[in-house]
Amino acid sequence: MSFHPLHARRPGDLLRTHSTLKGLFNQARAVERLQILLESVLEPAAREHCRAASYRDGVLRLLVADSQWATRVRYQQRRLIRQLQAYAEFATLTKIHCKVQPPLVKKAPPVRKMRRSAVAADSLSETAGHISDPNLRSALERLARHHRGESDE
Repeated sequence: MSFHPLHARRPGDLLRTHSTLKGLFNQARAVERLQILLESVLEPAAREHCRAASYRDGVLRLLVADSQWATRVRYQQRRLIRQLQAYAEFATLTKIHCKVQPPLVKKAPPVRKMRRSAVAADSLSETAGHISDPNLRSALERLARHHRGESDE
């Protein structure tokens, strides 16, 4: 059994009765439609970096991940306008305005794994033999063992 306070209402009821919420929902759906149309004319590499923000008075406003993508979109602006004008939603499109807005969540850099190499292990062992500093020598020997795949006990 779940508890629903007296003032709780279903989402469908809220959309039908609150004009402000209904307007926001319709606006979100319109921006989503603009994004789909925009992605259909963007080059595949640019799709994840460009987001439609709004379309008003013949100006399409895009949020781009960085200045590099903003520049690329500006260079392609004529082609994009011409292709987007084929859609009824963009019939009055005259300009594309880009605003740089870096993503809030940064992607983690790819993890680089060191390839093990017997040649590198031999070279490290040989170098360690000529080192007089005991800390550096032991560090090079541990690294050589790691390259050979030996456990470090």
